[in-house]
Amino acid sequence: MTESEFEKIYAEHFDMVHKYLLKLCRNAQTADEITSDTFFKAMRAIDRFEGKCDVRSWLCQIAKNSYYSYLKESKRTVPLDSVSLNSENEPGPEEQLTDAEASIRILKALHSMQEPYKEVFNLRVFGELSFGQIAEIFGKTENWACVTYHRAKGKIQTLLEESK
Repeated sequence: MTESEFEKIYAEHFDMVHKYLLKLCRNAQTADEITSDTFFKAMRAIDRFEGKCDVRSWLCQIAKNSYYSYLKESKRTVPLDSVSLNSENEPGPEEQLTDAEASIRILKALHSMQEPYKEVFNLRVFGELSFGQIAEIFGKTENWACVTYHRAKGKIQTLLEESK
């Protein structure tokens, strides 16, 4: 890929990635830093991008992983009053894992789940694997991995709501 082709990707998708990160971290300065890091990582990895998914999905995956790495490195936590599962605009199980109390509730819910949901969720969130990598492990399609992950996430949310 040429430099001008990557510049086009950057120009077309910068705002979307930044807004996604702003929603995740709720801090403009942090979103700015992670957005820059995301595009730097994307630029280094663009030759390995196989086009099996939309470039926006690929960029958001890099952004999400960069955000989680940022949280691990800075040992930041999400304030307890920001943890909720009621709305699309609220953090999901992945984001709540940064809060100790919420993490315990999520891990208990995860422990009670059936396979393959439990393993797919673990591989995706804790192993930070792509849907393609998860699919390869199970000998299934990438779509199967994506659907299974989102079903696992929904089951966790249901279990958490029931345990309130």
